[in-house]
Amino acid sequence: MALSLLTVPSHFMLSNYLDLSRKKGTYGGLIISLPCNSFEPWNLRMHGARVQSKRGHRQVVAASPTEAIVIPTKPLITKEDLLAYFASGCKPKRQWRIGTEHEKFGFELGTLRPISYGQIGELLNGIAERFFWDKIIEGDNVVGLRQGKQSVTLEPGGQLELSGAPLETLHQTYSEIYSHLCQVEAVAGKMEIGFLGIGFQPKWEDKDIPLIPKERSGIMAKYLYKQGSLARDVGRRACTVQVNLDFSSELDMIRKFRASLALQPIATALFANSPFTKGKPNGYLSMRSHAWTDFDKNRTGMIPFVFDDSFGFERYIDYALDVPMFCVYRQEKYIDCGGMSFRDFMEGKLPSLPGEFPTLNDWENHLTEIYPEVRLKKYLEMRGADAGPLTMLCALPAFWVGLLYDEVSLQNVLEMIADWTPEERQMLRDKVPKTGLNTPFQGGLVKDVAESVIKWAKDGLERRGLEESVYLNGLAEVVSIGMTPAEKLLQMYHEKWAQNVDPVFEELRY
Repeated sequence: MALSLLTVPSHFMLSNYLDLSRKKGTYGGLIISLPCNSFEPWNLRMHGARVQSKRGHRQVVAASPTEAIVIPTKPLITKEDLLAYFASGCKPKRQWRIGTEHEKFGFELGTLRPISYGQIGELLNGIAERFFWDKIIEGDNVVGLRQGKQSVTLEPGGQLELSGAPLETLHQTYSEIYSHLCQVEAVAGKMEIGFLGIGFQPKWEDKDIPLIPKERSGIMAKYLYKQGSLARDVGRRACTVQVNLDFSSELDMIRKFRASLALQPIATALFANSPFTKGKPNGYLSMRSHAWTDFDKNRTGMIPFVFDDSFGFERYIDYALDVPMFCVYRQEKYIDCGGMSFRDFMEGKLPSLPGEFPTLNDWENHLTEIYPEVRLKKYLEMRGADAGPLTMLCALPAFWVGLLYDEVSLQNVLEMIADWTPEERQMLRDKVPKTGLNTPFQGGLVKDVAESVIKWAKDGLERRGLEESVYLNGLAEVVSIGMTPAEKLLQMYHEKWAQNVDPVFEELRY
């Protein structure tokens, strides 16, 4: 199946930079149609963001995002430093950006089987060679790519993830994702492999998923598989789309955190796209979301303290300090921390690193090992949606930008959720993965809430004045017909596909 196309206002097109084929769109714009099978390197400047290409590439021996050059043997950071870390993320509104991430499953076109690490390595090398990405190397293996502020990394089951650059507009987001998918297709097509946009592996069992040679993944697996019965599935058989958004102050962070955390189950319903496991319906609309409920309760969930009057940077720090650690990165090696807390580390009590103390780099890495439905770093990360086709990959940031980057829409959400109890929020988290938009809530359905917030998101985007509301069209259709993407797939499974899940690989292939 060809990549899905969106109709985008013509003055936001990339025609000045890429050779595009054009045809008239139904919204007065132009439909982007990039020649994926003949994609070549380019210098692409997107409204202030630059995706660099260069002649030749280098290898980056860095399996971890950051590592301190000097390892302290006496306390170096205090709680005040951790507070300052979060406060440093505060930005004036003119500097707010949109960072979108998504994951996808690779499969062999002929057999539909998951691709091996050997094939993944060949793919990454091919993209690096053809499109001039820097390689990220661990040992003798390429485990990712980096270009400017974008990166391509691997999840434990070989899922390919694009972490996008911080961008100013949703049009840039669309261009970035589409360009990435075209680069992947340009190399993968010649290898007879494809990529699938769905929230959970629909056909293959855990034993069929290849092991990725990443040391950190092995340490995490050793710990997590003892914590939750579905932890293995989350790491190896799930795919998501996420967006990272900024805040201007601690108060702004609190308001956005509360609004987005309460609405995360609504996003889960709208983007539900994982109804199959082992080739059959699994009883859920979002199996990916359900799997997170039995992953590791120490680091996941709806974290109700966000709604306490005392919540702020310091309260989140106290939470994160007590979340068990996976590992610490030292001298290009991962050191197993055996579930000790970061609080222990700050007191110099890690048995694996006796007498050593953490750096801010260690703190930054630890924050990536915490997985609530909304996660705080120097920005807020929305984590409730299944991966899906291109239109839905763009709809997710559009949904949250419209709600959180517009003061009127944000206030509407806060007023709506003001009387939601902790029990109601948890009920939504527990039931929505199974019943989606039809989940009963406060005398109505989740569908009713979704209709309101999509309207507010559209209004918020329109007030930005950038003609970005087109990216919400897919969500508007979901609530209009009252069927989630998962329910559409189930309908095709029972009717058109004659209870055979294999056609989903073509239906949702990028």
